[in-house]
Amino acid sequence: MHSAVFLIEFGAIILGLGLLGRLAGRFHFSPIPLYLLAGLAFGTGGLLPMGASEEFVAIGAEIGVILLLLMLGLEYTASDLVSNLKTQYPAGLVDFTLNAVPGAVAALLMGWGPVAAVVLAGVTWISSSGVIAKVMGDLGRLGNRETPVILSILVLEDLAMAVYLPIVTALLAGVGLAAGSLTLAIALGVAGAVLFVAVRYGRVISRFVSSDDPEKLLLVVLGLTLLVAGIAQQLQVSAAVGAFLVGIALSGEVAEGTHTLLSPLRDLFAAVFFVFFGLHTDPASIPPVLLPALALALVTTCTKITTGYWAAKRAGVGIKGRWRAGGTLVARGEFSIVIAGLAVTAGIEPALGPLATAYVLILVVVGPLTARYTEPLAAWVRARRTLRPPLLAAVPSPAKSPESAAGRASEPAPDQDPAGRT
Repeated sequence: MHSAVFLIEFGAIILGLGLLGRLAGRFHFSPIPLYLLAGLAFGTGGLLPMGASEEFVAIGAEIGVILLLLMLGLEYTASDLVSNLKTQYPAGLVDFTLNAVPGAVAALLMGWGPVAAVVLAGVTWISSSGVIAKVMGDLGRLGNRETPVILSILVLEDLAMAVYLPIVTALLAGVGLAAGSLTLAIALGVAGAVLFVAVRYGRVISRFVSSDDPEKLLLVVLGLTLLVAGIAQQLQVSAAVGAFLVGIALSGEVAEGTHTLLSPLRDLFAAVFFVFFGLHTDPASIPPVLLPALALALVTTCTKITTGYWAAKRAGVGIKGRWRAGGTLVARGEFSIVIAGLAVTAGIEPALGPLATAYVLILVVVGPLTARYTEPLAAWVRARRTLRPPLLAAVPSPAKSPESAAGRASEPAPDQDPAGRT
């Protein structure tokens, strides 16, 4: 009976996702907001809560994030990653300053204390790699000139999580300096080792994985990705970072074949991830913190757009690409929820969890909209400014009478005195 309920629930979820995806495609719109709202409607406190398939959906959601980051990594080689990180690290510093500070200030203004300030700073700082990867794919922008800039910022954020998460965990647990430093050292060492292997031995890995049989290629790549992601997470490094670096390590025909094979699986499990996010949000917890969440979302939407615009301008991208880069970076998602979840588990501040959930829900819905419409809106504003007539040109000149014309002809020129000297 339990198995039958699970099949019914999970089948209904997949069917509903398919119908929502078709609806969004008809209007040329990203289906992500619809997936989230569907999860919100049928999750905890929603219209029809689901229980039997919850555990499977949770695992599917985690696989969805891993596949999204793997597919992102397949777009670029290890040399691309290293060169982008070398040139874009100032953008990472600007990103941290503009987007982490508002969260920290908001927590302090609400009287939550320094530890909660560090937590909320992370919530507002980190963009959602999963949502952004899906949006760029839906909009067909993976080959755009601004895409490497966007990916560089996302990679810098994901790698920064290898430092940030151990620090936050140590602060929440109240552990000593020695224990916290050890955790941080392990995280940095693992991230550095995986990156080194991806850069130095990427071709060897590609040859090992390569296969003319699509079935064997799929099994080896998927198994390797999940294995590396699991080991990375076990060692306090983000599973998403591990999956991304596996994608970076694969190149050439292997990357192309893997992309073709895994695209349908990525779309399936990514949709499950967005539904799962909504399923675990109680709609009743949102109204009390809605106004602070809206204010914080408005501020950090502007700061993320500024970050992307500045980074793309610095990279020599045209003005349209700058606005697209800024709008694409707005969405927050999986990392923000993970960070807030750590604080909620530690019991730091009861209102922090609902605030973070409302904040992420707002921006994960707004993010696909800003990615699509920021550049056209900026172009419309520029066109309006260009076409606006000068103020003096709009004032009609008075009719000239023969007397006044004759009188003005007899007056000295402005740069002459009455005697006619210049």
